[in-house]
Amino acid sequence: MRATANAARRDRITGVAVLVTGATGALGRRVVDRLVAAGQRVRIASRRPRTDSPHEWTVVDYKTGAGLEDACRDVSAIVHCAYAPTNTSVEEALVAAARRAGRPHLVYVSIVGIDRIPLFSYQAKLAAERLIADSGLPWTVLRATQFHDLIFRGAALLGRSPVVPILPIRVQPIDSGEVAGRLVELATGAPAGRVPDIGGPQVREVADLIRIYFRAKEKRRLLVPLRLPGRTYRAFRDGNNLTPDNAYGTITFEQALQAD
Repeated sequence: MRATANAARRDRITGVAVLVTGATGALGRRVVDRLVAAGQRVRIASRRPRTDSPHEWTVVDYKTGAGLEDACRDVSAIVHCAYAPTNTSVEEALVAAARRAGRPHLVYVSIVGIDRIPLFSYQAKLAAERLIADSGLPWTVLRATQFHDLIFRGAALLGRSPVVPILPIRVQPIDSGEVAGRLVELATGAPAGRVPDIGGPQVREVADLIRIYFRAKEKRRLLVPLRLPGRTYRAFRDGNNLTPDNAYGTITFEQALQAD
């Protein structure tokens, strides 16, 4: 029985790979780790060469599409974590290459509320979702709330000033590792189209999280509430960035900060 299980595991590892784009980013690195833990062979698509990686490493140019078809060839799925914040050029190149390379399952990570919040970068993400859904490829789209890491980076930038303006809005931060785990489940399963959104375990006030961050980093800063006019601020104020009924994550902001 054990020999049969070991043989099956070897078959998974030596079989077709799962391609990860954006694999050197905060989310992509965790996707790679979880794919390996699940016994999957990983191929990485990167703009820069690397010779010391334990994984297959392919160099691609998203602007011209060079290298993408080779990266997509003989993969069972693509977990697409690379991000172009202003357009769909990356997705257009990736979809075209995937069509030519055998139509693998394309799994895309997106953001909760992009169809209700009129941020320019969110509109680009929404257009990418539509492009993938209309691509003719087997596809799955997962929307997640903001990562703890993003709030850490934002708080660190704000902390450079002694006076910190804070929007009185709520967020539902989620651990990027938990998002990565869900993406791996989807990539190793059947294409599912748009799946339920996922968010962190708690809906929190941004001001409270920033105070907690500064306290942990031993920074004394004056927080000043800031209100903005317009549809974008109103959409965040109304909670369109939240998914309280889909609290998938279990790691709280404090726990993530302690591990940071």
